[in-house]
Amino acid sequence: MAFSSVGRKKISAQVAFLLVNIVVLALAARVNSFQDFFFVADLFPLCMAIITLVVLVVLLSLDFALDNSYTGRAQSEIAVYGVLSIFWLAFNAFSTARWRLIPFTCGAIPDEFAEERTWCKDIQALKSFVWINWLICFFIFTMTLRYSVAQYTRGNKHIFQTPLSRYEPELGATGSAFGRDSEFLQFEKIN
Repeated sequence: MAFSSVGRKKISAQVAFLLVNIVVLALAARVNSFQDFFFVADLFPLCMAIITLVVLVVLLSLDFALDNSYTGRAQSEIAVYGVLSIFWLAFNAFSTARWRLIPFTCGAIPDEFAEERTWCKDIQALKSFVWINWLICFFIFTMTLRYSVAQYTRGNKHIFQTPLSRYEPELGATGSAFGRDSEFLQFEKIN
C-alpha cells in the first residue's frame, strides 16, 4: 500500500530528524575523540544520538516493510517522540551548562593551538545541532499529537488503528482495511 499525504509528510520529518541526528553523531564523535571519551557532558550527546539513530532506523524500516506496523501508529509515535524529546531536553540542558565555559570566539585561540581551535568550533557546532535536533523531535511529537487529537475529535476514530504513513481520514466512514467495520464483526465474542 502506498503512503498517504499525511504519511509522506511524516516520513519527510523523520528523515530530516535522522539527517540532523547523523550530524550530531558525527560532531559528538569528533568532540569525544579529542578528549578521549572522558567528560560525561560530552558523552550524553553521543549516547543519545546513537540511541536516536537506532530508534529512527527501526521505526522507518518497520514503516516501510509492514503495511500495518504497530510502531507506525499514532499512539506509538507519540510515546516514542515524547520520551525522546524529554531525554534530549534533559541531556542538552546538562551538556549546555557544562559547555558555557567554552569561549564563543574560537578565533581568539592562538594559532599554535590549531587542534584546540578545531575542537572549539566542533563544540560550538555540536551545541547548536543538539538543540536543533531537540526542536525537530519536539516538533514531530507535538504535530503528531495535535493531528491525532484533531482527527479523533472529528470522528475519525480509526487514526489509532492505522499507521500514520497510510492514514486516510476519509476511510473512516467508508471502510478501512485496518478498521473494525468487518462483515464478520457480528460473529465476534461479546464478553
